[in-house]
Amino acid sequence: MLGVTKGISSWNTQKNNVERLMDNSAYTSAHPDDTLVLAGPPRFSSVDLAGNSTNTWQTLLAIGMLQTFQISSQKPTQPMQAIGSGRSFFVSGKSMTTWRIGRLLTNGRNLLRVLYHNAVAGGVQVGLFDDPVVPGTGSSSTLFFCNLDSELFYVPFGLGVLFKDKTSQALGSFYVELAMISTYTIGFTSGQNMVLEDVGGMCDRLFPFYTSTLLQSETYVPRSTLDEVIGFTGGTTETGVLEETNDWKAGFGDA
Repeated sequence: MLGVTKGISSWNTQKNNVERLMDNSAYTSAHPDDTLVLAGPPRFSSVDLAGNSTNTWQTLLAIGMLQTFQISSQKPTQPMQAIGSGRSFFVSGKSMTTWRIGRLLTNGRNLLRVLYHNAVAGGVQVGLFDDPVVPGTGSSSTLFFCNLDSELFYVPFGLGVLFKDKTSQALGSFYVELAMISTYTIGFTSGQNMVLEDVGGMCDRLFPFYTSTLLQSETYVPRSTLDEVIGFTGGTTETGVLEETNDWKAGFGDA
């Protein structure tokens, strides 16, 4: 079995992986197939992950047909110097986060309608605004939103993003809080085989949360079994946190 490079003294290019053993990387790495994006209420504290609430506006709606998802956080940082010193120091402010989603235009809810499913589920009559997002009364059967001048788009929403690996182990999750739309784009050219919608915006923060128990499927091959087949032993369990801890004990490396 390969070794692990934990520092300069253990660096061996041909005999070691860096940081941890990577023989199991094919089934322990994140992949777009195993990533789920959901629309929900603006704050994670209002989300009903367990599905126990009777308030439909608290639910998360999985967003299908996604082609691209990108999110970027930037923290404004200013370099400073003081008279009498040649060394720099830094002052920093609150991070600013932007996001962008590309989705196939297909029958059913369009992308703007999906993002605002909680507003409709909460009883907002979207056709009654002074500048309506759709014509008519705006019932829940209205599927196509497109007017960014509507008062509806002053209402924030949230986005949940969940990552897992091929053994249904949670890799990480975050919630995009207080998301606001700033751009909507739809384009098409002769000869192309699809039409895509593109929505971009900003948010207040990325809020991390843990959903290990929610990601477990009813029947699956345990991670520990796959690890043992390729020679990773050390008493790993099927519980996400304990398994990771034991993986490090088995030789994946440590900090």
